[in-house]
Amino acid sequence: MAEQNRAENGRSKKKVLVVGAGAAGMSCAHHLSQHPDKFDVTLIDAVDYCGGQAFSIPIDKDAHGASWLNQGVQGGSNIFHHSLTMFARQGHHADPVKLQVSFGKDDTFWTNVFPTQLLARHAKEIKRFQTMLTIVRWFEVFFAILPIKYLMKLFFFSEEFSNTVALPMIALFLGTGNATPEVPSIILERLVTSPTYGMWYPGDKLSVVSNLPPMVVFPNFSVFYEDWRQDLLKRKVDVRLSTELTEVVKRDKTGVVVKLIKRTPAPDSHNPISAWATSGGSDPNAKEEEEAFDELVLCVLADTANRILKPTASFREKKILGSAKFSDDITVTHTDADYMRRHYENFYNPEQAVSALSGVDQTTRLEMAKKSFKPMYYIKQYPSDRSKLEMCFDCTNYQAQFPPEVPFENHVFQTIFLNKERDGHLWDIDEIKEDKIIRKDWWHQLCHSFTHYLFVIPWIWLLQGHKHTRFAAAWTLINAHEVAVMSGIAAAVDLGAQYPADLERDKFALLSFRLYYLLTYGRWYRKKAAKEGPGKDWASGLYGSVYQGPGSVNQERTMWREEVEKKASWS
Repeated sequence: MAEQNRAENGRSKKKVLVVGAGAAGMSCAHHLSQHPDKFDVTLIDAVDYCGGQAFSIPIDKDAHGASWLNQGVQGGSNIFHHSLTMFARQGHHADPVKLQVSFGKDDTFWTNVFPTQLLARHAKEIKRFQTMLTIVRWFEVFFAILPIKYLMKLFFFSEEFSNTVALPMIALFLGTGNATPEVPSIILERLVTSPTYGMWYPGDKLSVVSNLPPMVVFPNFSVFYEDWRQDLLKRKVDVRLSTELTEVVKRDKTGVVVKLIKRTPAPDSHNPISAWATSGGSDPNAKEEEEAFDELVLCVLADTANRILKPTASFREKKILGSAKFSDDITVTHTDADYMRRHYENFYNPEQAVSALSGVDQTTRLEMAKKSFKPMYYIKQYPSDRSKLEMCFDCTNYQAQFPPEVPFENHVFQTIFLNKERDGHLWDIDEIKEDKIIRKDWWHQLCHSFTHYLFVIPWIWLLQGHKHTRFAAAWTLINAHEVAVMSGIAAAVDLGAQYPADLERDKFALLSFRLYYLLTYGRWYRKKAAKEGPGKDWASGLYGSVYQGPGSVNQERTMWREEVEKKASWS
């Protein structure tokens, strides 16, 4: 019927509205725009920039050694083949980094870099932990959805071990924060036992984990997404920022009718989210206007999709979208080194280190730690409830635009306070000195509860394409930039776009996309590209999981080195 309606109106192309200009929306619009003969694409976002939660802020280069800082999304893994390829398409790259963590404080401190008193104290539980993961791997189908908190009780682990060792391992990978006890056991198991997805693979029977996970840190996201926006404009995509979809008025056989409203851009482009939908609104002079499209792709959070679809939503959509849970978190970007010293372990401390674990000498690791312990990711547990966490990044140690040596007093940190409604009373946010705060950002974050994998993920395929509507965002699987990019490609492919030939020749990218497409659309993607051509050599390592294509470099802090070389060429 939609095709007949287009023919009657003299249109041969599908008119597609993509809502949300984050990773999913940009990816969807990009791949639809490869077919200008088939699609007329409109991309909107309520804020005045592209990138969603992935953006950058300016900082004082003289004080900190770099002029910008990535917010929200900072890095990922070598398995992020789609994201890295997207960087390359716009002339950007990610830099490698070997991740160092610092979990806990004082007598509950441990790290993946060197053995500590806590690990020695729990030597027996650590061995049993590895045995438990092996059992879970063998009988994965029975343990998969079981929340981690029940798994740890089932195998009789102590509260201290569960809260100070197990939970931080998983909170890091997904940013699950205070929903971590509710995360399905399969995620914890795969992080340690999977040679491809496992950040902590292989596990260590002596110190839980002793590897330095090879990660990648992302380029300047504000520049990257602006370059991508300009590329979309060249491809005739109608990009409308500061434009909000307030309501889906109609969805039937003829297509989709929506109400749009123009927003007044905020000075920093970060317009208050959904201000029009809240009491009073922030654009009193704006007027809603109706517009018709053939297809709708919602690249927004599940609860946002549920709200704007409400007048036309089916029972199934309300039930599935309404089952996704979110919390409100705040990131404080600051330079308060005193706060970091009070709440985290930032340096090698010989009093916390142990020279042997279960009789096995550890001096080699200690010697390395003395020279190069530079934690990038921190977690602390609140003393009154150690199952509740505060997370933090030392961005200077982690992000690649910073020089390798910066005085600690000049480091830039991002401390993340989690789940305001439930756990705000535990926060130490007021201890951060106001004159040290660079910026505060609120996030409406997905909780990776086991309920998400019972009531949302298995049923999304039932929603895709229903009433000319598709859903693309990280919440459709796990909260990762790579999932968002893949979800956008999947929506475009389902509408009739072509999956990129070079990624199809990248065997790991193709496998990841096929599995995602099968899970969220219920269909198996069939190969279409020729065997020979770009992409064939991009996948290396076990199962091709390690990306070796464009968009990634081999030397750490290449971004900083490029900046130094550029400055030298100007002088």
